[in-house]
Formats: sequence, C-alpha cells, structure tokens
Amino acid sequence: MIRHLDQSLSSHFDHYKEVLILLGARQVGKTTLLKRIFPHAQYLNAETEPIKRILEKFDPAVYQQLFALHDNYVIIDEVHKLSNPGRVIKILYDQLPPYKLIVTGSSAFNIKNKTSESMAGRKIDYHLYPLTLSEYLVQSGLEPNLTFSPLNKIITQSLSQEILRPYDHHAILDNLLIYGQYPATLAHPRDATYLTNLVDSVIFKDLTELSLLENKSAALSLLKLLAHQIGSLVNYAELSLRLGISSPTVKRYIELFEQSYILFTLKPYSTNLRDEIGKMPKVYFHDLGLRNALIENFQSLDSRGDAGQLFENFVINELFKYNSYGNFGYHFNYWRTKSGSEIDLVMSKSDSILHAIEIKNKSRRINQAFKARYPHANLVIVSRDNYWV
Repeated sequence: MIRHLDQSLSSHFDHYKEVLILLGARQVGKTTLLKRIFPHAQYLNAETEPIKRILEKFDPAVYQQLFALHDNYVIIDEVHKLSNPGRVIKILYDQLPPYKLIVTGSSAFNIKNKTSESMAGRKIDYHLYPLTLSEYLVQSGLEPNLTFSPLNKIITQSLSQEILRPYDHHAILDNLLIYGQYPATLAHPRDATYLTNLVDSVIFKDLTELSLLENKSAALSLLKLLAHQIGSLVNYAELSLRLGISSPTVKRYIELFEQSYILFTLKPYSTNLRDEIGKMPKVYFHDLGLRNALIENFQSLDSRGDAGQLFENFVINELFKYNSYGNFGYHFNYWRTKSGSEIDLVMSKSDSILHAIEIKNKSRRINQAFKARYPHANLVIVSRDNYWV
C-alpha cells in the first residue's frame, strides 16, 4: 500500500534526530503506513489502558524499563489519547536520546498541545490525508508508479487537452467524486454505509472527548451547511443567524473542523488593490465521500446539481495533497473582485511565477480580468479532460 510519504518517513532519521510525528484524520492509514516502514519498531497503542497508565507516569525510568528489551525505534500510536502528550514526548526526547520516537495523532494532538508543554525544536510533523488520485491508481493496479504529475504539469505549463489511458478515467473520477478516497474504499467500493458510519467516528469523536463543542447539534448543522456550499464564500454572520449561535462560535467551530482534518479553507489572494475582496474564506473538504455522507447524497453525478462543485473540490484537494507531500511550498488562495471576477485557485510562493487555475467541468476561456492585473502569471484551465496522471 505505497504512499507518497514513504520516502520522507523512511529517511527521516537519516536526516533528523527529532521526533517523527505523523498526523491525520482517523482511518487515513497512519498506523498501517508506519508499521510497514518500521516493521521492527516497538509498537505501543496509547488507546489501551495499560500503556496509557505507564506513559502517564511521566517517569523516564519507567519508560526505560518499558523499552529496554526492544529495538530503539518506538512507535506510540494514538498519542492524543494521553492527558499530556507533549510532556511524554519531551521526556522521551530529552532524557532517553538513544530511542528514535515515532508518534501518530489525530486532531486532538494539535488541540491539546496548544496548552501542553512545548515541543519546539523536538519534533517534525508530517501530515497524512486520504489517498491521492495517484495512490488510488497505483493501489488499484492501474498505474505502476506514484506521480506528482497534475501539480507538475501546472507548474511547467504542460497540461494537455486529452488524456488517453487503458482504463476509463472518467468513470473512476465519477466514483471518486461520490465515494471519496479513504483507503478502505478500495476494499469496499461504493460503500455508503461505511462512509455514513465514518461521519460519527471521524468527525466528532475527538472533539466530543475534549468537550470542545458546547452545542454538538449546532456544530453538525454548521458542518452540513458548509458541505452544501463548498467553493462558496463563507459568511460568518449569515451562518450565525441561520444557526442561532454567535459569529465567534461559528469561526471557532470551523477552525476545529480544520484542525480535525475534515475541511480546509482558502483565503483570498490580494495585493491590496481596492476592489479585491480581502476577508471571507472558502471551504473545501478533505474527502468528498465524507462530505456526501454529511448531506446524505450518494446519487450519480448526472442526477445532481453539485457536480461542478465536487470537481472543483476534488482538483483543489488533490493539488493541496501533492503540494504537501512533495514539499513544493506553494500558498493556496482564491481570487475575486467586488464585481464578481474570480479565479478558483491561485498558487504562489516568493521565488516562483504565480499560477492561476480555473477549474471547469468543460474548458472555457480564461479570466481576462486576472490576466490584465497579473500579466506574468501562468493561467491554466483544468477540466475533466486534462486533469489526470
């Protein structure tokens, strides 16, 4: 089950002495990935009560006894289950340096460690998401090797108009837009029941255990509203009125959903020209299967009105994952003027040309307003015909 992170994780301790921390939502394959890359490491699951009790003694002598008879690679899984994961990691790093520590955690890890002991300078974070398109194709046996091709083609301005493959990539794309890319969907394709159950186990488990949602019903309603408006501007005041909760609460819940790897936001791209919008974000989901489960809609694309939104979410999410895994270093934004001119995705970094991407079900003419303002930008249209590995 090869993943894009394989090389980065397997070579981590060749380059760093810091703790390897792998973060991501539940069931994206963190444990499977680490056990495959570090097969001889001692494996400790912090979700089991005996291990949790030992680790929460916060005693290096006790840790030494626990590790004494094993390889010097140690995996602590589900570290967010500990009351103070940062303290455990700090003790292990500072006082038991021979051990190479590998840690997995979900959203609760980041949330807890805002108030936990500092791990600054002691860790390097990696993030794992649901499968990329390339991972899906390789694991399905349809392609031989992983690739960053879609992102590379945009950067090198080499998107072609039609991709020919020995399989029906349009049918595969339609399936991914409806059922998403969690690893389990390879073994259980088109499994709406799995995805519906995933909503409960992925979305609210950590947030509920940490008592971070004062109003779980309102939080679920907010998430469903956001699921219905992927790619649209998020108006905190409007959502506040619809849900009967304050604007700060709406904003905080959205931030918690981001930290939980449920969704991510794009902020507007602006060089402070007066008519460029500079505040409201847009929301996209890390997995469309989960999004469709939230709105209880697994109908085929030809019978639904959100096919364009789904494709836009898919493309931006794919490029987001490739950017993360390949350490390309691009910032992701959208662009919009007060008159309504819009670019779906702007990719920028200080030492590179600006890339502006319009995402359409079918190709059409590029946005001339953006081209006039940023004449040196690389402007591309990504469609169902040219977006593929």
